[in-house]
Amino acid sequence: MSARPKKEYGQHFLRDPNILDVIGRLAELGSEDDVLEIGPGQGVLTRYLADRVRHVHAIEIDRALEPALAGLADNVDVVFGDALQIELPREATKLVANLPYNVATPLIVESLDGLPHVGLWCVMVQREVADRLFAKPGTKDYGAVSVLVQLASERTGFHPVSRWVFQPPPNVDSALVAFRRRELPADFGRVKGVVNAAFAHRRKTLSNSLALAGLASRDVAANALAAIGRPAEIRAEALAPEDFVALAETLP
Repeated sequence: MSARPKKEYGQHFLRDPNILDVIGRLAELGSEDDVLEIGPGQGVLTRYLADRVRHVHAIEIDRALEPALAGLADNVDVVFGDALQIELPREATKLVANLPYNVATPLIVESLDGLPHVGLWCVMVQREVADRLFAKPGTKDYGAVSVLVQLASERTGFHPVSRWVFQPPPNVDSALVAFRRRELPADFGRVKGVVNAAFAHRRKTLSNSLALAGLASRDVAANALAAIGRPAEIRAEALAPEDFVALAETLP
């Protein structure tokens, strides 16, 4: 008897094989690819990947799925653990996954600089998460994850996905998003800190939000904003991704 999806892990297993070819196209799979898959579930996507790439690293948190993932193929390694806690394979060149809903955003953000050899992502996420990744400044979906993903990559593909391709069907629709790495800004870690602080208090001005995070006093933050040509009363969602790079460079 196969293991049932667990709500606490955000599991929704793929059950429609037709979506696999869409993933393969957006992921631009090739025989030399070294793919990281997080949340393989029952191994539907894992088997598809194994037939098309050099190697698959599959990370699964749920030990109950061990029988389903045993002996998949010689070029598949399965590691059981929390992908947010264990060391991920830094040799991976692509991240292709039906990401568990409850950890999708932090996994994507951490992979931007934590997995420097990943050159292309193709991830299945909730539609609202997909909309955030490449949202435009000034929109309701624009936030810290939008800024960081857009600084690190450019979108190459998008495909809406019905909830009925999963077992059990989630209460929301999903989307496949593919994006390709571009060169990270210098000192991306500092930029990330500024971005996260800037969006921590969306209702406040950017100067106040940075002050509340302890990154700079309101006056210092206002002076830094003035130096990049932005008013002191501006809010984080009004700045373009590149503005945050300039702000991080200007803040003392």
